[in-house]
Amino acid sequence: MPAPGFDNEKYLREQTQAILERVGRFNNKLYLEFGGKLLFDYHASRVLPGFDPNVKMMLLQRLRNQADIILCIYAGDIERKKIRADFGITYDSDTLKLIDDLRDWDLPIKAVVITRYDDQPAARLFRNRLERRNIGVYTHRFTKGYPTDVERIVSDEGYGANEYIQTDKSLVVVTGPGPGSGKLATCLSQLYHDYKRGIEAGYAKFETFPIWNIPLKHPINVAYEAATADLRDFNQVDPFHLEAYGKTAVNYNRDIEIFPVLKRILQKITGQEPIYRSPTDMGVNQAGFAIVKDDVVRAASEQEIIRRWFRYRVEYIMGLVDKETVQRAELLMKELNIDPESRSVVSKARESAKEAERQKKGHEGFYCGAALQLKDGTVVQGKNSPLMHAASSVILNAVKILAGIPDQIHLLSPAVTRSIGAFKESILNSRNVSLDLEETLIALAISATTNPTAEAAMKKLKELYFCPMHTTHIPTPGDDAGLRKLKIDLTSDPEYATQSLFVE
Repeated sequence: MPAPGFDNEKYLREQTQAILERVGRFNNKLYLEFGGKLLFDYHASRVLPGFDPNVKMMLLQRLRNQADIILCIYAGDIERKKIRADFGITYDSDTLKLIDDLRDWDLPIKAVVITRYDDQPAARLFRNRLERRNIGVYTHRFTKGYPTDVERIVSDEGYGANEYIQTDKSLVVVTGPGPGSGKLATCLSQLYHDYKRGIEAGYAKFETFPIWNIPLKHPINVAYEAATADLRDFNQVDPFHLEAYGKTAVNYNRDIEIFPVLKRILQKITGQEPIYRSPTDMGVNQAGFAIVKDDVVRAASEQEIIRRWFRYRVEYIMGLVDKETVQRAELLMKELNIDPESRSVVSKARESAKEAERQKKGHEGFYCGAALQLKDGTVVQGKNSPLMHAASSVILNAVKILAGIPDQIHLLSPAVTRSIGAFKESILNSRNVSLDLEETLIALAISATTNPTAEAAMKKLKELYFCPMHTTHIPTPGDDAGLRKLKIDLTSDPEYATQSLFVE
């Protein structure tokens, strides 16, 4: 595993200070748009080894006495059941999970805002569900006149038509489950209502990527482009910052494109020239100042670009993204001269698939391989068989190595796996009798009650968290669920493990 290239404690100190300083610039009332993931920011932790994926929660805990929290979710994302890829859950479910997670961190939310609400049936049900659990819900419809008719936007017909959210703290954190949640519009709507009430509040943005004070084509910033290839986002030098200060700063296209309009809106709301001369000025991101080993974060970012390319290829086969997204990710790899097989587990997984084919242990003519890299650099291999999937095989092999268990010792009795297979076939009428990873983990846990060797292996599962893994096939739902729960850093070749269109 990579050595730390990022000083998380320094980042936390400097980020807290930067936010408090910005609050002070606006008469102690600031709406702070929180971009990216509030919790479990695994993209940031992958490209910045040493970055705590929950650092934003740590930051909010430090600011707990000064901050209210508002969650935004776009009604259209609820309606079309948009998925958060890293958890495999819908955005509305992620919002519920985020509320629970915030409570676990002793950070209650002030309100949930459903943005661009138009009485969509699913959004209406979501609103009812929250309100009946005593959670304050506000609905904001599409802002009339947006984005060009500033006179209409900044009026009682525009922002004034939105419900006002009463807040008490000097800092109001506005966040959401993903991009396009309506965070900016919510901030500006609140500003409009505050100024009508004589409260001279301000706006700022907290976005980790792109990192504004490192080069445009630094692998960290290129990795951000890869992560948003499906959104068609791209980084560029901030021309407003360059003109205003004569200094190069990196921002992304949407912030740069909207800045002239945003500046006019802020001027209309406040009645004075905004203090911001560039979109970079609006940000309070200190991540670039906490990078301590550039070579480490460069190498990690290159691996992330490869990871995204593999993921888009799978999503293309599944019909989730278009060909242009895959081509864009491939172009970014070529710009940095990155070879996909420099991800060490890729070639080993393919080698395992060939070995399975030679031994003719695959079923239905499909030969699947998997490889996982332990934290000490050891690469563990596995392949499918009539008894279990390749993902199951590699996970069991990995924990055996970690627990010092000889390879010839079975963690699961072949009789047990055959019995489970027979149960699936004869009772559950399943066509696939081999054990997927979720089933294998349950079998391991049951075996651990009577088998000390299985118990020793089971205790090593946590040591697999965030380990890189590759499979030569798209994981089945049971494999995918098990790998997510183990927090495995997975990539896959864009091949199905069966010809069946419906996979159990």
